[in-house]
Amino acid sequence: MAIVKVLLQYLSTSLLLCLAGGLAALVYFLTHSKKSICSLPPGPPPLPLIGNLNVVDLKKPFQSLMELSEKYGSIFTVHFGPKKAVVLSGYETIKDALFNHAEEFGGRAEIPIFRKLVQGNGIVFSHGELWKTMRRFTLSTLRDFGVGKRTIEVRILEELNFLIKYFESHQGKPFSTKVILNSAVSNVICSILFGERFDYEDPVFLTLLKLLNENTKLLGSPTAQLYNFYPSIGFLFGTPKTISRNIDKLNAFLETFFKEHRQKFNENNLTGFVDAFLRKQQQESKNSHTHFNNENLLFSTLDLFAAGTETTSTTIRWGLLLMMKYPEIQKKIQEELDQVIEPGQMPTLEDRKKLPYTDAVIHEIQRFSNIVPMSVPRSTSTNVNFRGYMIPKGTDIIPLLTSALNDKSQWETPDQFNPSHFLKADGSFIRKEAFIPFSIGRRACAGEGLARTELFLFFAGLLQKFVFQPPPGVANADLDLTADVGFTLNPMPHLICAAARVPLKCN
Repeated sequence: MAIVKVLLQYLSTSLLLCLAGGLAALVYFLTHSKKSICSLPPGPPPLPLIGNLNVVDLKKPFQSLMELSEKYGSIFTVHFGPKKAVVLSGYETIKDALFNHAEEFGGRAEIPIFRKLVQGNGIVFSHGELWKTMRRFTLSTLRDFGVGKRTIEVRILEELNFLIKYFESHQGKPFSTKVILNSAVSNVICSILFGERFDYEDPVFLTLLKLLNENTKLLGSPTAQLYNFYPSIGFLFGTPKTISRNIDKLNAFLETFFKEHRQKFNENNLTGFVDAFLRKQQQESKNSHTHFNNENLLFSTLDLFAAGTETTSTTIRWGLLLMMKYPEIQKKIQEELDQVIEPGQMPTLEDRKKLPYTDAVIHEIQRFSNIVPMSVPRSTSTNVNFRGYMIPKGTDIIPLLTSALNDKSQWETPDQFNPSHFLKADGSFIRKEAFIPFSIGRRACAGEGLARTELFLFFAGLLQKFVFQPPPGVANADLDLTADVGFTLNPMPHLICAAARVPLKCN
Protein backbone atom coordinates (compact mmCIF):
# COMPACT_ATOMS: atom_id res chain seq x y z
CA MET A 1 0.00 0.00 0.00
CA ALA A 2 3.02 2.29 -0.39
CA ILE A 3 1.33 3.98 -3.32
CA VAL A 4 -1.54 5.08 -1.06
CA LYS A 5 0.95 6.94 1.12
CA VAL A 6 2.35 8.65 -1.96
CA LEU A 7 -1.10 9.76 -3.02
CA LEU A 8 -2.03 11.00 0.44
CA GLN A 9 0.96 13.29 0.44
CA TYR A 10 -0.66 15.21 -2.41
CA LEU A 11 -4.28 15.20 -1.24
CA SER A 12 -5.91 18.04 0.66
CA THR A 13 -9.28 18.25 2.38
CA SER A 14 -10.66 20.38 -0.44
CA LEU A 15 -10.08 17.52 -2.88
CA LEU A 16 -12.00 14.87 -0.99
CA LEU A 17 -15.32 15.96 -2.48
CA CYS A 18 -13.81 15.74 -5.97
CA LEU A 19 -12.54 12.25 -5.26
CA ALA A 20 -15.90 11.24 -3.88
CA GLY A 21 -17.47 12.41 -7.10
CA GLY A 22 -14.89 10.42 -9.02
CA LEU A 23 -15.73 7.35 -6.95
CA ALA A 24 -19.42 7.79 -7.76
CA ALA A 25 -18.56 8.02 -11.46
CA LEU A 26 -16.44 4.88 -11.15
CA VAL A 27 -19.29 2.99 -9.51
CA TYR A 28 -21.60 4.13 -12.31
CA PHE A 29 -19.08 2.93 -14.90
CA LEU A 30 -18.70 -0.44 -13.22
CA THR A 31 -22.45 -0.99 -13.05
CA HIS A 32 -23.22 0.18 -16.60
CA SER A 33 -20.31 -1.32 -18.55
CA LYS A 34 -20.20 -4.93 -17.41
CA LYS A 35 -20.29 -6.30 -20.92
CA SER A 36 -17.28 -4.24 -22.00
CA ILE A 37 -15.28 -5.04 -18.87
CA CYS A 38 -16.04 -8.73 -19.01
CA SER A 39 -14.72 -8.86 -22.59
CA LEU A 40 -11.30 -7.69 -21.48
CA PRO A 41 -8.58 -10.12 -20.37
CA PRO A 42 -8.53 -10.98 -16.66
CA GLY A 43 -6.27 -9.25 -14.20
CA PRO A 44 -5.95 -8.29 -10.54
CA PRO A 45 -9.25 -6.97 -9.10
CA PRO A 46 -9.13 -3.15 -9.01
CA LEU A 47 -9.74 -1.21 -5.81
CA PRO A 48 -11.79 2.01 -5.82
CA LEU A 49 -9.78 5.05 -6.95
CA ILE A 50 -6.36 3.39 -6.91
CA GLY A 51 -7.18 0.45 -9.18
CA ASN A 52 -4.20 -1.91 -9.00
CA LEU A 53 -1.66 0.62 -7.76
CA ASN A 54 -1.50 -1.37 -4.53
CA VAL A 55 0.35 -4.12 -6.43
CA VAL A 56 2.37 -1.98 -8.87
CA ASP A 57 5.68 -0.46 -7.80
CA LEU A 58 5.81 2.86 -9.66
CA LYS A 59 9.58 2.97 -9.22
CA LYS A 60 9.87 -0.23 -11.27
CA PRO A 61 6.47 -0.84 -12.88
CA PHE A 62 7.85 -3.23 -15.48
CA GLN A 63 8.97 -5.62 -12.74
CA SER A 64 5.51 -5.55 -11.16
CA LEU A 65 3.92 -6.29 -14.53
CA MET A 66 6.32 -9.20 -15.07
CA GLU A 67 5.24 -10.64 -11.73
CA LEU A 68 1.57 -10.17 -12.59
CA SER A 69 2.08 -11.98 -15.91
CA GLU A 70 3.22 -15.06 -14.01
CA LYS A 71 -0.18 -15.17 -12.33
CA TYR A 72 -2.51 -13.90 -15.06
CA GLY A 73 -0.79 -15.09 -18.21
CA SER A 74 0.48 -13.50 -21.40
CA ILE A 75 -2.40 -11.05 -21.78
CA PHE A 76 -4.06 -9.34 -18.83
CA THR A 77 -5.72 -6.13 -17.76
CA VAL A 78 -4.27 -3.79 -15.17
CA HIS A 79 -5.84 -0.64 -13.68
CA PHE A 80 -3.56 2.34 -13.07
CA GLY A 81 -5.95 4.25 -10.86
CA PRO A 82 -9.06 4.83 -13.01
CA LYS A 83 -7.09 4.18 -16.20
CA LYS A 84 -7.02 0.62 -17.52
CA ALA A 85 -4.54 -0.97 -19.91
CA VAL A 86 -4.06 -4.36 -21.50
CA VAL A 87 -0.57 -5.78 -21.02
CA LEU A 88 1.02 -8.07 -23.62
CA SER A 89 3.65 -10.39 -22.16
CA GLY A 90 5.98 -12.86 -23.85
CA TYR A 91 7.38 -12.77 -27.37
CA GLU A 92 4.69 -14.83 -29.08
CA THR A 93 1.85 -12.69 -27.72
CA ILE A 94 3.61 -9.42 -28.53
CA LYS A 95 4.40 -10.61 -32.04
CA ASP A 96 0.85 -11.82 -32.58
CA ALA A 97 -0.57 -8.43 -31.59
CA LEU A 98 1.94 -5.95 -33.03
CA PHE A 99 2.94 -7.86 -36.17
CA ASN A 100 0.02 -10.11 -37.11
CA HIS A 101 -2.54 -7.48 -36.03
CA ALA A 102 -0.39 -4.45 -36.79
CA GLU A 103 -3.23 -2.19 -37.91
CA GLU A 104 -5.50 -2.92 -34.94
CA PHE A 105 -2.71 -2.39 -32.40
CA GLY A 106 -1.07 0.47 -34.31
CA GLY A 107 -2.47 3.47 -32.44
CA ARG A 108 -0.57 5.57 -29.92
CA ALA A 109 -1.96 5.72 -26.39
CA GLU A 110 -3.17 9.09 -25.13
CA ILE A 111 -0.64 9.87 -22.40
CA PRO A 112 -1.74 13.04 -20.55
CA ILE A 113 1.72 14.45 -19.92
CA PHE A 114 2.72 14.10 -23.58
CA ARG A 115 -0.66 15.39 -24.75
CA LYS A 116 0.01 18.48 -22.64
CA LEU A 117 3.56 18.88 -23.93
CA VAL A 118 3.30 18.15 -27.67
CA GLN A 119 -0.47 18.40 -28.31
CA GLY A 120 -0.46 15.57 -30.81
CA ASN A 121 2.29 17.03 -33.02
CA GLY A 122 5.52 15.43 -34.19
CA ILE A 123 6.20 11.77 -34.88
CA VAL A 124 6.15 9.73 -31.68
CA PHE A 125 2.86 10.92 -30.16
CA SER A 126 0.85 11.86 -33.23
CA HIS A 127 -2.07 9.90 -34.63
CA GLY A 128 -3.86 9.01 -37.85
CA GLU A 129 -3.01 10.73 -41.10
CA LEU A 130 -0.71 13.23 -39.37
CA TRP A 131 1.42 10.39 -37.99
CA LYS A 132 1.52 8.60 -41.36
CA THR A 133 2.61 11.80 -43.11
CA MET A 134 5.29 12.71 -40.57
CA ARG A 135 6.70 9.18 -40.38
CA ARG A 136 6.79 8.78 -44.16
CA PHE A 137 8.51 12.16 -44.59
CA THR A 138 10.97 11.40 -41.78
CA LEU A 139 12.01 8.00 -43.13
CA SER A 140 12.45 9.40 -46.63
CA THR A 141 14.45 12.40 -45.39
CA LEU A 142 16.70 10.26 -43.18
CA ARG A 143 17.55 8.17 -46.23
CA ASP A 144 18.20 11.32 -48.28
CA PHE A 145 20.75 12.45 -45.70
CA GLY A 146 22.65 9.22 -45.56
CA VAL A 147 20.92 6.82 -43.18
CA GLY A 148 21.43 3.34 -44.57
CA LYS A 149 24.19 4.56 -46.87
CA ARG A 150 27.94 5.01 -46.79
CA THR A 151 27.42 8.73 -46.05
CA ILE A 152 26.20 8.17 -42.49
CA GLU A 153 28.97 5.66 -41.83
CA VAL A 154 31.55 8.33 -42.68
CA ARG A 155 29.84 10.80 -40.32
CA ILE A 156 29.82 8.31 -37.46
CA LEU A 157 33.49 7.43 -37.96
CA GLU A 158 34.37 11.12 -37.96
CA GLU A 159 32.57 11.52 -34.65
CA LEU A 160 34.28 8.39 -33.33
CA ASN A 161 37.64 10.08 -33.92
CA PHE A 162 36.60 13.04 -31.75
CA LEU A 163 35.37 10.61 -29.08
CA ILE A 164 38.61 8.61 -29.09
CA LYS A 165 40.63 11.80 -28.61
CA TYR A 166 38.47 12.71 -25.62
CA PHE A 167 38.99 9.28 -24.06
CA GLU A 168 42.74 9.53 -24.69
CA SER A 169 42.87 12.91 -22.95
CA HIS A 170 42.15 11.22 -19.61
CA GLN A 171 45.34 9.13 -19.93
CA GLY A 172 43.85 6.08 -18.29
CA LYS A 173 42.48 7.96 -15.27
CA PRO A 174 38.85 7.49 -14.11
CA PHE A 175 36.12 9.56 -15.74
CA SER A 176 32.36 9.46 -16.34
CA THR A 177 31.09 8.59 -19.81
CA LYS A 178 27.53 9.89 -19.47
CA VAL A 179 27.87 13.39 -20.90
CA ILE A 180 30.54 12.62 -23.47
CA LEU A 181 28.70 9.64 -24.96
CA ASN A 182 25.49 11.65 -25.04
CA SER A 183 27.40 14.37 -26.88
CA ALA A 184 29.03 12.06 -29.42
CA VAL A 185 25.84 10.17 -30.28
CA SER A 186 23.79 13.36 -30.34
CA ASN A 187 26.23 14.92 -32.79
CA VAL A 188 25.33 12.24 -35.33
CA ILE A 189 21.63 13.08 -35.27
CA CYS A 190 22.46 16.81 -35.10
CA SER A 191 24.46 16.48 -38.32
CA ILE A 192 21.35 14.99 -39.94
CA LEU A 193 18.97 17.55 -38.45
CA PHE A 194 21.02 20.74 -38.79
CA GLY A 195 23.90 19.76 -41.07
CA GLU A 196 26.49 20.41 -38.36
CA ARG A 197 28.06 18.94 -35.24
CA PHE A 198 28.81 20.71 -31.96
CA ASP A 199 32.00 21.00 -29.96
CA TYR A 200 31.87 18.91 -26.79
CA GLU A 201 32.39 22.06 -24.72
CA ASP A 202 29.71 24.13 -26.50
CA PRO A 203 27.56 25.57 -23.66
CA VAL A 204 24.35 25.62 -25.72
CA PHE A 205 24.85 22.00 -26.73
CA LEU A 206 25.57 20.95 -23.14
CA THR A 207 22.46 22.77 -21.94
CA LEU A 208 20.32 20.96 -24.50
CA LEU A 209 21.70 17.60 -23.38
CA LYS A 210 21.23 18.46 -19.71
CA LEU A 211 17.57 19.35 -20.26
CA LEU A 212 17.04 16.20 -22.28
CA ASN A 213 18.66 13.98 -19.64
CA GLU A 214 16.68 15.55 -16.83
CA ASN A 215 13.39 15.01 -18.65
CA THR A 216 14.28 11.42 -19.48
CA LYS A 217 14.76 10.78 -15.79
CA LEU A 218 11.66 12.69 -14.66
CA LEU A 219 9.29 11.15 -17.22
CA GLY A 220 9.76 7.76 -15.57
CA SER A 221 9.30 9.05 -12.02
CA PRO A 222 6.34 8.01 -9.83
CA THR A 223 4.96 11.57 -9.77
CA ALA A 224 4.96 11.80 -13.58
CA GLN A 225 3.13 8.48 -13.74
CA LEU A 226 0.60 9.65 -11.15
CA TYR A 227 -0.05 12.72 -13.28
CA ASN A 228 -0.86 10.40 -16.20
CA PHE A 229 -3.24 8.36 -14.05
CA TYR A 230 -4.92 11.36 -12.38
CA PRO A 231 -4.57 14.32 -14.79
CA SER A 232 -7.56 16.13 -13.25
CA ILE A 233 -5.52 16.67 -10.07
CA GLY A 234 -2.25 17.14 -11.94
CA PHE A 235 -1.68 20.55 -10.35
CA LEU A 236 -0.67 18.67 -7.18
CA PHE A 237 2.37 17.14 -8.83
CA GLY A 238 5.46 19.30 -9.28
CA THR A 239 7.37 17.02 -11.66
CA PRO A 240 5.21 17.70 -14.75
CA LYS A 241 5.79 21.44 -14.26
CA THR A 242 9.56 20.89 -14.31
CA ILE A 243 9.27 18.72 -17.41
CA SER A 244 7.13 21.36 -19.12
CA ARG A 245 9.63 24.13 -18.28
CA ASN A 246 12.45 22.01 -19.70
CA ILE A 247 10.50 21.40 -22.92
CA ASP A 248 9.88 25.14 -23.24
CA LYS A 249 13.63 25.77 -22.92
CA LEU A 250 14.45 23.05 -25.46
CA ASN A 251 11.90 24.51 -27.86
CA ALA A 252 13.35 28.00 -27.43
CA PHE A 253 16.80 26.71 -28.40
CA LEU A 254 15.38 24.88 -31.42
CA GLU A 255 13.48 27.96 -32.55
CA THR A 256 16.81 29.79 -32.64
CA PHE A 257 18.21 27.10 -34.95
CA PHE A 258 15.10 27.30 -37.15
CA LYS A 259 15.44 31.07 -37.45
CA GLU A 260 19.05 30.71 -38.60
CA HIS A 261 18.09 28.05 -41.15
CA ARG A 262 15.24 30.19 -42.51
CA GLN A 263 17.64 33.09 -43.01
CA LYS A 264 20.20 30.94 -44.84
CA PHE A 265 17.71 28.66 -46.59
CA ASN A 266 18.63 27.60 -50.13
CA GLU A 267 16.39 24.96 -51.64
CA ASN A 268 19.26 23.91 -53.92
CA ASN A 269 21.57 23.29 -50.97
CA LEU A 270 19.68 21.47 -48.21
CA THR A 271 21.86 20.77 -45.18
CA GLY A 272 19.59 18.43 -43.23
CA PHE A 273 16.13 17.49 -41.98
CA VAL A 274 15.23 21.05 -40.95
CA ASP A 275 15.98 22.43 -44.41
CA ALA A 276 14.04 19.59 -46.03
CA PHE A 277 11.06 20.43 -43.82
CA LEU A 278 11.31 24.12 -44.68
CA ARG A 279 11.28 23.26 -48.39
CA LYS A 280 8.20 21.10 -47.86
CA GLN A 281 6.54 24.01 -46.07
CA GLN A 282 7.18 26.23 -49.09
CA GLN A 283 5.82 23.62 -51.47
CA GLU A 284 2.60 23.30 -49.45
CA SER A 285 2.23 26.96 -48.50
CA LYS A 286 -1.12 27.21 -50.31
CA ASN A 287 -2.51 24.04 -48.72
CA SER A 288 -4.59 25.13 -45.73
CA HIS A 289 -4.74 21.55 -44.45
CA THR A 290 -1.02 20.81 -44.66
CA HIS A 291 0.66 18.95 -41.80
CA PHE A 292 3.94 20.74 -42.55
CA ASN A 293 3.43 23.57 -40.09
CA ASN A 294 5.75 25.12 -37.51
CA GLU A 295 4.42 22.97 -34.67
CA ASN A 296 5.27 19.75 -36.51
CA LEU A 297 8.67 21.11 -37.48
CA LEU A 298 9.37 21.81 -33.82
CA PHE A 299 8.18 18.56 -32.33
CA SER A 300 9.40 16.28 -35.14
CA THR A 301 12.87 17.77 -34.68
CA LEU A 302 12.62 17.37 -30.92
CA ASP A 303 11.46 13.74 -31.32
CA LEU A 304 14.43 12.94 -33.53
CA PHE A 305 16.90 14.82 -31.32
CA ALA A 306 15.72 12.98 -28.18
CA ALA A 307 15.36 9.53 -29.74
CA GLY A 308 18.64 9.88 -31.62
CA THR A 309 20.55 10.76 -28.46
CA GLU A 310 19.30 8.98 -25.37
CA THR A 311 18.75 5.32 -26.22
CA THR A 312 21.91 4.72 -28.25
CA SER A 313 24.24 6.51 -25.84
CA THR A 314 22.66 4.68 -22.90
CA THR A 315 23.19 1.33 -24.64
CA ILE A 316 26.87 2.11 -25.27
CA ARG A 317 27.29 3.08 -21.59
CA TRP A 318 25.82 -0.28 -20.60
CA GLY A 319 28.20 -1.95 -23.05
CA LEU A 320 31.34 -0.39 -21.58
CA LEU A 321 30.17 -1.17 -18.04
CA LEU A 322 29.57 -4.80 -19.00
CA MET A 323 33.02 -5.01 -20.60
CA MET A 324 34.55 -3.94 -17.28
CA LYS A 325 32.36 -6.47 -15.48
CA TYR A 326 33.34 -9.30 -17.83
CA PRO A 327 36.97 -8.68 -18.95
CA GLU A 328 37.19 -12.13 -20.55
CA ILE A 329 34.44 -11.15 -23.00
CA GLN A 330 36.17 -7.84 -23.69
CA LYS A 331 39.42 -9.64 -24.42
CA LYS A 332 37.74 -12.06 -26.82
CA ILE A 333 36.19 -9.15 -28.75
CA GLN A 334 39.56 -7.44 -29.05
CA GLU A 335 41.21 -10.61 -30.30
CA GLU A 336 38.54 -10.89 -32.99
CA LEU A 337 38.90 -7.22 -33.94
CA ASP A 338 42.68 -7.62 -34.26
CA GLN A 339 42.21 -10.58 -36.61
CA VAL A 340 39.88 -8.69 -38.95
CA ILE A 341 40.85 -5.00 -38.89
CA GLU A 342 44.23 -3.89 -40.18
CA PRO A 343 46.41 -1.86 -37.76
CA GLY A 344 45.72 1.84 -38.15
CA GLN A 345 42.30 1.22 -39.71
CA MET A 346 38.90 1.77 -38.13
CA PRO A 347 36.02 -0.72 -38.20
CA THR A 348 33.47 -0.34 -40.98
CA LEU A 349 30.03 -1.80 -41.53
CA GLU A 350 31.55 -4.10 -44.09
CA ASP A 351 33.54 -5.71 -41.24
CA ARG A 352 30.44 -6.62 -39.23
CA LYS A 353 29.79 -9.93 -40.99
CA LYS A 354 33.43 -10.90 -40.27
CA LEU A 355 33.01 -10.12 -36.56
CA PRO A 356 30.31 -12.54 -35.37
CA TYR A 357 31.39 -12.52 -31.72
CA THR A 358 31.51 -8.72 -31.54
CA ASP A 359 28.10 -8.54 -33.21
CA ALA A 360 26.71 -11.11 -30.77
CA VAL A 361 28.00 -9.13 -27.78
CA ILE A 362 26.39 -5.91 -29.06
CA HIS A 363 23.04 -7.68 -29.47
CA GLU A 364 23.35 -9.21 -26.01
CA ILE A 365 24.10 -5.77 -24.53
CA GLN A 366 20.83 -4.54 -26.00
CA ARG A 367 18.90 -7.58 -24.77
CA PHE A 368 20.40 -7.54 -21.29
CA SER A 369 20.25 -3.77 -20.70
CA ASN A 370 16.59 -3.73 -21.69
CA ILE A 371 16.54 0.06 -21.70
CA VAL A 372 12.88 0.57 -22.78
CA PRO A 373 11.21 -2.30 -20.89
CA MET A 374 7.59 -1.21 -21.45
CA SER A 375 8.02 0.36 -24.89
CA VAL A 376 5.87 3.44 -25.51
CA PRO A 377 2.23 2.46 -24.89
CA ARG A 378 0.01 1.89 -27.90
CA SER A 379 -3.74 1.80 -28.30
CA THR A 380 -6.23 -0.17 -30.32
CA SER A 381 -7.37 1.69 -33.44
CA THR A 382 -10.59 -0.32 -33.59
CA ASN A 383 -12.48 -2.96 -31.61
CA VAL A 384 -10.32 -6.07 -31.91
CA ASN A 385 -11.04 -9.71 -31.16
CA PHE A 386 -7.68 -10.97 -29.90
CA ARG A 387 -7.07 -14.40 -28.43
CA GLY A 388 -10.65 -14.79 -27.28
CA TYR A 389 -11.05 -11.30 -25.81
CA MET A 390 -12.86 -8.30 -27.25
CA ILE A 391 -10.63 -5.28 -26.68
CA PRO A 392 -12.47 -2.00 -27.31
CA LYS A 393 -11.19 0.73 -29.59
CA GLY A 394 -8.98 3.22 -27.75
CA THR A 395 -7.75 0.76 -25.11
CA ASP A 396 -4.19 1.42 -23.93
CA ILE A 397 -1.82 -1.41 -24.82
CA ILE A 398 1.49 -2.04 -23.05
CA PRO A 399 3.85 -4.28 -25.05
CA LEU A 400 6.07 -5.53 -22.22
CA LEU A 401 9.30 -5.72 -24.22
CA THR A 402 11.24 -6.90 -21.20
CA SER A 403 9.11 -10.06 -21.21
CA ALA A 404 10.26 -10.83 -24.77
CA LEU A 405 13.90 -10.00 -24.09
CA ASN A 406 13.79 -12.24 -21.01
CA ASP A 407 11.38 -14.89 -22.31
CA LYS A 408 12.45 -18.25 -20.87
CA SER A 409 11.05 -20.05 -23.92
CA GLN A 410 13.29 -17.99 -26.23
CA TRP A 411 16.58 -17.60 -24.33
CA GLU A 412 18.71 -20.26 -22.65
CA THR A 413 19.86 -18.04 -19.77
CA PRO A 414 17.61 -14.96 -19.86
CA ASP A 415 18.83 -13.57 -16.53
CA GLN A 416 22.52 -13.76 -17.45
CA PHE A 417 24.71 -11.72 -19.78
CA ASN A 418 25.50 -14.39 -22.34
CA PRO A 419 26.66 -13.54 -25.91
CA SER A 420 26.09 -17.20 -26.85
CA HIS A 421 22.42 -16.31 -27.19
CA PHE A 422 23.36 -14.93 -30.62
CA LEU A 423 25.89 -17.54 -31.70
CA LYS A 424 25.49 -20.87 -33.46
CA ALA A 425 27.52 -23.89 -32.39
CA ASP A 426 30.12 -23.10 -35.08
CA GLY A 427 30.58 -19.54 -33.76
CA SER A 428 28.66 -17.77 -36.53
CA PHE A 429 26.14 -15.07 -35.68
CA ILE A 430 22.43 -15.84 -35.46
CA ARG A 431 19.66 -13.27 -35.09
CA LYS A 432 16.82 -14.28 -32.79
CA GLU A 433 13.19 -13.39 -33.52
CA ALA A 434 12.57 -12.50 -29.86
CA PHE A 435 15.22 -9.78 -30.09
CA ILE A 436 12.89 -6.76 -30.31
CA PRO A 437 14.47 -3.87 -28.36
CA PHE A 438 13.19 -1.47 -31.06
CA SER A 439 9.69 -3.00 -30.84
CA ILE A 440 7.91 -4.32 -33.95
CA GLY A 441 4.94 -3.46 -36.12
CA ARG A 442 3.67 -0.11 -37.37
CA ARG A 443 5.04 1.85 -34.40
CA ALA A 444 8.50 0.29 -34.33
CA CYS A 445 11.38 2.72 -33.87
CA ALA A 446 11.92 4.72 -37.07
CA GLY A 447 15.60 5.15 -36.23
CA GLU A 448 16.45 1.47 -35.79
CA GLY A 449 18.79 1.37 -38.80
CA LEU A 450 20.73 4.43 -37.63
CA ALA A 451 20.93 3.14 -34.06
CA ARG A 452 22.27 -0.28 -35.13
CA THR A 453 24.93 1.37 -37.29
CA GLU A 454 26.01 3.68 -34.47
CA LEU A 455 26.13 0.90 -31.89
CA PHE A 456 28.40 -1.24 -34.02
CA LEU A 457 30.82 1.47 -35.14
CA PHE A 458 31.11 3.26 -31.79
CA PHE A 459 31.39 0.08 -29.73
CA ALA A 460 33.81 -1.75 -32.02
CA GLY A 461 35.89 1.41 -32.50
CA LEU A 462 36.24 2.03 -28.76
CA LEU A 463 37.05 -1.61 -27.99
CA GLN A 464 39.69 -1.58 -30.70
CA LYS A 465 41.45 1.40 -29.11
CA PHE A 466 41.02 0.89 -25.36
CA VAL A 467 40.89 -1.67 -22.58
CA PHE A 468 38.13 -0.64 -20.19
CA GLN A 469 38.78 -1.23 -16.50
CA PRO A 470 37.17 -0.23 -13.20
CA PRO A 471 38.77 2.58 -11.19
CA PRO A 472 41.61 1.58 -8.84
CA GLY A 473 40.29 -0.24 -5.79
CA VAL A 474 37.08 -1.42 -7.48
CA ALA A 475 36.89 -5.12 -8.36
CA ASN A 476 35.12 -6.34 -11.49
CA ALA A 477 32.77 -8.41 -9.36
CA ASP A 478 31.75 -5.33 -7.35
CA LEU A 479 30.48 -3.36 -10.36
CA ASP A 480 26.77 -2.62 -9.93
CA LEU A 481 24.49 -3.66 -12.80
CA THR A 482 21.35 -2.30 -11.10
CA ALA A 483 19.42 0.01 -13.41
CA ASP A 484 18.72 3.63 -12.59
CA VAL A 485 15.05 3.82 -13.57
CA GLY A 486 13.61 6.69 -15.60
CA PHE A 487 11.80 6.76 -18.94
CA THR A 488 14.73 4.56 -19.96
CA LEU A 489 16.89 2.26 -17.82
CA ASN A 490 20.34 3.79 -17.32
CA PRO A 491 23.41 2.38 -15.59
CA MET A 492 23.97 3.74 -12.10
CA PRO A 493 26.54 6.57 -12.04
CA HIS A 494 30.02 5.10 -12.36
CA LEU A 495 33.55 5.87 -13.54
CA ILE A 496 35.66 4.00 -16.07
CA CYS A 497 39.33 3.85 -16.96
CA ALA A 498 40.17 3.70 -20.67
CA ALA A 499 43.71 2.32 -21.05
CA ALA A 500 45.16 2.72 -24.54
CA ARG A 501 45.96 -0.55 -26.27
CA VAL A 502 47.99 -1.44 -29.34
CA PRO A 503 45.99 -3.74 -31.61
CA LEU A 504 47.93 -6.92 -32.37
CA LYS A 505 47.63 -8.42 -35.82
CA CYS A 506 47.15 -12.16 -35.44
CA ASN A 507 48.72 -14.32 -38.14
